[in-house]
Amino acid sequence: MSIFKACDVRGVYPDELSEAQAHAIGRAIGSELAGAPCVLGGDVRPSTPSLKAAVRDGLLKAGTPVTDVGIVPTPVVYWARVALAVRGAVIVTASHNPARYNGIKCMLGDRPTTPEDMARVEQRVRSEDFAAGRGSVVERDVRPQYIAWLRDRFRGTGKGRRVVVDAGNGCTGEWAPEALRAAGYDVVELFCEPDGTFPNRSPNPSGGDVLGEAARLVVENHADLGVAFDGDGDRAVFLDESGTFVPSDKAIVVFARDILAKRPGGAVVYDLKCTRRVAEEIGRAGGRPLHERSGYAFIKNRLMDEGAVFAGEASGHFFFPEIGGDDGIYATLRMGEIIAKTGRRLSELVADIPPYFISPDTRLARPHGDGARAIERLKEVFADRPQDYTDGVRIDFDDGWAICRMSVTEPVLTLRFEGNSPEALARIKAMVLAEIPPA
Repeated sequence: MSIFKACDVRGVYPDELSEAQAHAIGRAIGSELAGAPCVLGGDVRPSTPSLKAAVRDGLLKAGTPVTDVGIVPTPVVYWARVALAVRGAVIVTASHNPARYNGIKCMLGDRPTTPEDMARVEQRVRSEDFAAGRGSVVERDVRPQYIAWLRDRFRGTGKGRRVVVDAGNGCTGEWAPEALRAAGYDVVELFCEPDGTFPNRSPNPSGGDVLGEAARLVVENHADLGVAFDGDGDRAVFLDESGTFVPSDKAIVVFARDILAKRPGGAVVYDLKCTRRVAEEIGRAGGRPLHERSGYAFIKNRLMDEGAVFAGEASGHFFFPEIGGDDGIYATLRMGEIIAKTGRRLSELVADIPPYFISPDTRLARPHGDGARAIERLKEVFADRPQDYTDGVRIDFDDGWAICRMSVTEPVLTLRFEGNSPEALARIKAMVLAEIPPA
């Protein structure tokens, strides 16, 4: 399975992604930047320092001026690219993947990296088609500037409120509590010590099943809100004041309602894994719902193409045009701001979203890269049902739907199901899974 995914690089360290490969990828990205400067950062994984050093050396050998911002959340690198007015960005991270993985994300300009961009980078690595030069490097601590930016935007919005922050030992542990305190919150910290082995929970919190300790602390501390971040801080998922996990589909509706109240008629982008209630509620709030395939680059590009007022993914990515993308810490402060200005608890903000019955992701390993075979099989078996091919295949039934797609970051087939009732959900799930051929 190639480490070159649709929009970034991911692989098990060091068997699939080594320092030598990271160096070559750095040279390839630097060659694509053609002498333009870039920001470089990385996450807290044990393999990141050596991989990041290799990427940096590759960038320098391609003639790239590098501003190294150190170990930071991924959104901070994107923010620094704009704040420092440079063209490129490179982050050594595997985001929400398990600790044995690492990877490389990049931006080659104002747009997210596309599959075509990654194909060019891969081709340069394979053919050793690298530019030659002598780049320069400057190390810079951007944390004070980033925190000040958030403080100025959200000053006082957390006054009199308490929030539990579960950083999952990831990149946000030393950033989110400071940003929230700067906005006036009383912060209760959980798993905020950076540790890229992720000893306390999975770096992927999107299903809510790993947030038991966070939920307990919300109740115990009478907190107004709980938030959990993924490994590199671009995702945020929320717990209400009772410690109840709020699915990101519902959080999308909360954000969309707030934004559309000020920008009626605006487009809101959501990924196909969201419940049908998302599109319905966007429409009821006066917005224009637009579905898109899952994945940071696809959602952000659609946000930009459509001039959308907001975008969200079921995994916990929330995109705001005013910052040009997604940022878990910013999203948390925005959610807290909504709670403050409405005077309503988060449980109340989601209470009138009609009920729905949707499964968490079902993830099936496809080590031989034969996910396409499974998808084609479903297309054939359910050829009499309406289908959408935006992302793998989505099959509509009279009382629900199923989606089957390949992950853009792992050799995994991802399925999700929704039904009009628990019984419909169970039937659709069983019917579709029965047709998936063995790996």
